[in-house]
Amino acid sequence: MKIVFMGTPDFAVPCLAALCDAGYNVIGVYTQPDRPKGRGNKLTPSPVKEEALRRGIPVYQPQRIRKESVEELKALAPDLCVTAAFGQILSQELLDIPPLGNINVHASLLPRHRGSAPIAWGILQGDQQAGITTMLMDRGVDTGAMLLQRSVDILPQESCGELTERLSHVGAELLLETIHALEAGTLKPIPQDESQMTYDPKLTKEMGIVDWQKEASDIVHQIHGLNPWPAATTPWENGRLKLLKAEVAEGSGAPGEILLADSKAGLVIACGKQAVRILQLQAPGGKPMNSKDYLRGHPMTVGTVLKEENA
Repeated sequence: MKIVFMGTPDFAVPCLAALCDAGYNVIGVYTQPDRPKGRGNKLTPSPVKEEALRRGIPVYQPQRIRKESVEELKALAPDLCVTAAFGQILSQELLDIPPLGNINVHASLLPRHRGSAPIAWGILQGDQQAGITTMLMDRGVDTGAMLLQRSVDILPQESCGELTERLSHVGAELLLETIHALEAGTLKPIPQDESQMTYDPKLTKEMGIVDWQKEASDIVHQIHGLNPWPAATTPWENGRLKLLKAEVAEGSGAPGEILLADSKAGLVIACGKQAVRILQLQAPGGKPMNSKDYLRGHPMTVGTVLKEENA
């Protein structure tokens, strides 16, 4: 079986590695073009490109795959295409090329959380479970028939980055199970229940601005769901303080008021309902730190109210 793999971020790397390690013939990898990264804006290859090159697999990086790559993919003549967080939508002409179809590894329990950031949105909305769905691709956005699913519990204080790492390996395992079932002829595609569908938009930097008027649980979900990007932030000296890990705490005061700030009790901030204990933070220009360690060298004044300038 000749397979073409399409993926871009770290999440997709275990899927590509699993296919190769299982002995499947991956004849080509499509990934997004190199992007500027870091302070020097140096062009940087995607994690999937790095993995493909390490394994000696030809790499293709179209700006728009549906316009640039139809004849190229036809020439490769794959039996199956596999996608995982590729970042581009395939046209019907592309979908029709592999005779065995196109399998996508999606990081949610479809039909909930269609879209490009399903893991973050699951945490943001307070879901207790996340998961992986393998599905047959069609022209819609995550609308194809489902193949296999596996769920996992979202752990307390688990960030989007941590859950993404965990689900990437679940996705690789489920992908192999799906292809084995395809080879055995036992796959039974299940149409998605459109009445249960949710679609989530892309994440934006503006979503990271913490509104301390909200309930503590909502702010905790915001902090974990937007870690590592775009990160929940609040104004602080010479910039914005990134809030990376937190938990609901008892306490009351003006929304945004610092209720506790010492190296033993930690950092507790009042919300519209209850309070939030900040467990990990990152000061402007600094590195992520345990909040208690940060307070040892950077005192904060109890009673200070954190609020946006235009609030």
